[in-house]
Amino acid sequence: MSLRPLDSARSDVPGSSRGPSVGVEEEFFLVDASTNRMLECNREVVDSARSLGGTLDLELKTSQVETNTPVCRGMRQLYEQIAGARAVAAAAATQHGAALLSSGVPPVCGEFSTVTDVPRYQRMAERYGSLVSEHEVCGCHVHVAISDRETAVQVCNYLRLWLPTLLALTANSPIHRGRDTGFASWRAVLGGRWACSWAPPYFTSADHYDSVVGVMIESGGILDEAMVYWDVRPSAHLPTVEVRVSDVPGTVDETVVVATLIRALVAAAERSVHAGRLALPVAPEVLRAAYLRAAREGVSGQLLDVTSSRLITPARQLSSLIRHVQTELDEFGERSRVEKMVKKILAQGNGATRQREAFSRRQDEADVVSVAARHMLAGSWPAAIRERDTVH
Repeated sequence: MSLRPLDSARSDVPGSSRGPSVGVEEEFFLVDASTNRMLECNREVVDSARSLGGTLDLELKTSQVETNTPVCRGMRQLYEQIAGARAVAAAAATQHGAALLSSGVPPVCGEFSTVTDVPRYQRMAERYGSLVSEHEVCGCHVHVAISDRETAVQVCNYLRLWLPTLLALTANSPIHRGRDTGFASWRAVLGGRWACSWAPPYFTSADHYDSVVGVMIESGGILDEAMVYWDVRPSAHLPTVEVRVSDVPGTVDETVVVATLIRALVAAAERSVHAGRLALPVAPEVLRAAYLRAAREGVSGQLLDVTSSRLITPARQLSSLIRHVQTELDEFGERSRVEKMVKKILAQGNGATRQREAFSRRQDEADVVSVAARHMLAGSWPAAIRERDTVH
């Protein structure tokens, strides 16, 4: 991810708030608008986006592109930048007969797309074979600024406790290649095949982190540090903590709310670390059980609370998360909006809910593509933007 500067990302302008800066990258599939099959035209779409004044990046497969926002401060800036990036990407795709699809895995049938002709991607394909050739997933990655790398490692220890909750909130991949997988996030299940996946281990220091990553690179388990696919990690090239747990969310609103919660979690964790309080080292087996539960249920069934080891409703789990970061959200002036957006998701469902409902009517993946495309640019912020924001 290349976080671009944004003049309006200062904390003294409307729509910004106090707290760390944040940036978001989202991955999308390109689907033929007439046949509902994957369309391998990412280079052409990237070029078209440039002519429209936008910036897209190539992704692993030729049927994928990636958006990235500038550095943002606050929900309003996140909304404007995410909505704008999605709109440019969709317009660029349209120029090549493609629809931009916001889904964690391809819901449509067909052959696997080819690997993009980028040297690093080609090296990955040579080294890891079918792991790469069959890897077609789209996620959302949130970068939050952090003071230093040692703090970043300790902050990751805090965030690993909340990763299953964030996964459940953003689940958006139940339909894979024309069938219902039985999971709300099949992307998360497929991602578990990699050497570095799901929640990272509990690391005691940056040296501990670096030593483990070094062994994985030396052994060939991963090609380089960029292949550390743990769902939270210190960024390899930016002064940030990167959270990679989410399916690409179905709507702009869903991306904004998860990015805001992650920003608050990082701020809360950094505050605790600087006060000398370290995170609870929850057992990897408990976290794995919570992951599987979140991947299966999304916001439609009970989740495993990793601190109590009890099953609770998504509403209770998300309420616990909001309470955990209440101080930070209040400082940002964003708690009320976050609560409203989460309440809406719990009441109406998320991307996984919409995909499954669409597929259940006729078992036709075309219906899934249609509903995903219809909601991709959906958001509730425009009316709020016309109002005067209060910056706390």
